[in-house]
Amino acid sequence: MLNVIWFGLVVFSVLLAGFTGRLDALTQGAFAAARDAVMTIALPLAGLMALWLGFLRLAELSGIVATLANWMHPLLRRLFPDVPEGHPAMGAMLMNMAANMLGLGNAATPLGLRAMRHLETLNPHPGTATNAMCTFLAINTSSIQLIPATAVAILSAQGSKSPTAIVGSAFLATCIAAIAGISSVKFLQRLRLFQGPPPSNNPSSELPSKPAPSSEDHDAPASTPLSPTRKAVLLLFTATILLMLAALMWPDLFRGPSSPPIPEPTALQGKLGFARFVNVLSLAAIPSLLAFFVLNAFLRKIKVYDEFLTGAKEGWEVALRILPPLVAILVAVKMFREAGGIHILASILSPVLTPIGVPSELLPMILIRPLSGGATTGLFTELVTQFGPDSLIARTAATIFGSTETTFYVLAVYFGAVGIRNGRHSLPAGLIADAAGAAASIAICRWIFT
Repeated sequence: MLNVIWFGLVVFSVLLAGFTGRLDALTQGAFAAARDAVMTIALPLAGLMALWLGFLRLAELSGIVATLANWMHPLLRRLFPDVPEGHPAMGAMLMNMAANMLGLGNAATPLGLRAMRHLETLNPHPGTATNAMCTFLAINTSSIQLIPATAVAILSAQGSKSPTAIVGSAFLATCIAAIAGISSVKFLQRLRLFQGPPPSNNPSSELPSKPAPSSEDHDAPASTPLSPTRKAVLLLFTATILLMLAALMWPDLFRGPSSPPIPEPTALQGKLGFARFVNVLSLAAIPSLLAFFVLNAFLRKIKVYDEFLTGAKEGWEVALRILPPLVAILVAVKMFREAGGIHILASILSPVLTPIGVPSELLPMILIRPLSGGATTGLFTELVTQFGPDSLIARTAATIFGSTETTFYVLAVYFGAVGIRNGRHSLPAGLIADAAGAAASIAICRWIFT
């Protein structure tokens, strides 16, 4: 399906640009998108992947991932019945889901790519997505958001009096999007149209063709169980982190009457109540998590530096594999936008959607969201500037921004990392989740904010 859509975007964009006199803009946009795919996305992503996959290896070796997977075992078994119990894909998917829920986008992508590589080792038909892959991507594109950090940050920067007002609306909308995404992917996988290749009569062809990129390999060092003393050290560190969070949340309680004021981080200046709590959590979550991974592995006598380097090497390899599909999808999307395709779609759909309650001002953003995260951010910022950060339109746009995903980008990156050409029903399921998230955002915001 991606093959047909990519073909349609490129050919239709060229024809449309020719008739609207935008060929020059289309050409420049295509070149700019190719450059941005490498310089703005792929290279920074390679560094982030090296960082996170290095720390993830420490988390795997020290047993953190396995422990989390055991806690979530009943839910994971129902969502991914084709993945064997104890397979490292379970832990990687769980870490990705947790990062998405906390709004840690930079951390979620490398963890998700690691999960896809694990799932590919179970794929009997390389090049065609398995049911588990499609389900994982449906969850990824419709993830429940506890903290829509980017949307909150934009509202705050534009002077909103209550930028965190959308936290509740985004949470409810993403719950509906997640239900729609999971339900649709489970339904669509049963349809004949989206069936994968038939099973082979040769049993040997059903075996995975690639080894799992796992810390459970034969050359991975065994960790040492924690002694009572080492457990005490870990508990003391955890208590110190909680104390640090409390000091960030209530600085006056930890400052003596004659003590000079301690400079606050920029992200916390002027923040009170729930808004301060959200920003404290966002500020401290990643550093605390990384330090916990390293300390836990070190206490288990794992050579943390050497093992971090081993995991980081995998990040560079994955970044190289995703580069061609990333360029392909970003160029096609940019050509479609520069040719005026989004505005034409909005004008066609507006007479149909406006009478049923979809504001015409939000249509361009809703249509561009599955295609481009950067363009959506620009449209969202324009709406906030035009209507005000605390207006119904701005809050609805923020909720849509936090409850939908750049589905085409996610599919291109994740499938490109493992060489998937036939995504089967993953794209329709992702678009259904996006539509459900947008519709739920409009209804919930109208209910809450009016």
